[in-house]
Amino acid sequence: MILIALVFGISLRAYSQQDSLLVMFWNVENFFDYRSENKPQYWTKRRFQTKCDAVAKTLLRVADRYGRLPDAVGFAEVENAFVLRQLVNETALRKLDYRIVHYDSPDHRGIDCALLCRRSTLPLRGSAPKHVPDSAGGVMATRDILLAEFDSLAILVNHHPSQLGGKEERRTLALARLQALTDSLHAAGQRRTLAVGDFNQDLWSEIRRSEPANDGKRMAGTLKYNGKWEKIDGGFAEGFLRVREEVFDDPVLLEADKAFGGSKPRRTFVGPRYVGGVSDHLPVVFIVYY
Repeated sequence: MILIALVFGISLRAYSQQDSLLVMFWNVENFFDYRSENKPQYWTKRRFQTKCDAVAKTLLRVADRYGRLPDAVGFAEVENAFVLRQLVNETALRKLDYRIVHYDSPDHRGIDCALLCRRSTLPLRGSAPKHVPDSAGGVMATRDILLAEFDSLAILVNHHPSQLGGKEERRTLALARLQALTDSLHAAGQRRTLAVGDFNQDLWSEIRRSEPANDGKRMAGTLKYNGKWEKIDGGFAEGFLRVREEVFDDPVLLEADKAFGGSKPRRTFVGPRYVGGVSDHLPVVFIVYY
């Protein structure tokens, strides 16, 4: 079985909620516990709470655009379960029915993958962290792949090793681990799998991208580096009738790119300077049809 990349850039708003799911993935960039030793120097309780509110409001803006709340939300760069509890219990999400799926990983920065899933639309049947092996057969000090299983559906949340420092072999091992997990799920009778995440490489490079004009076109990348949009966040799917993917380029998440023109994601910090944004990545939304 070969992982199949999702069709990118098609926005479908009219669809039956009975035979589809809305899934979201977002690298929320250093979403640290304000009490943590790992936190940035200027990370405070107030700034943490501001970021929690901004993430929650983004989920509600997704609901406004698509006509429903995300049934599942995968995250990368969340430090611990406390961050997720604050997000679910102390923001506009508190009246909703999101359940937290999270495990601490061996990542040296202390950041993990996580998932929120709605009890009413996507009841959880089981979950587990899946370590990424290193070349010596040990456990790689990186983010685990998070596996969440539902009725006839498995979601795998990924955050593969960084591009910094020539870590191509590490990313290759992480992608091979994802492939093996997907193969194993299908061999065990799992009919549908959706792998979402920050793969830290552009696995969709054959797709042409450019800065969007003011003509209603959707953003074609998730992260902007040296003036160029890159799509390193996305997904792979097996067993669905149809899957559509779109970068959620809400204006609230963007700011003017004064150095290169156009726009770019508005970050929380630029170096030590707090700028009040949410992330250097834009979220990705998937509509999956059974």
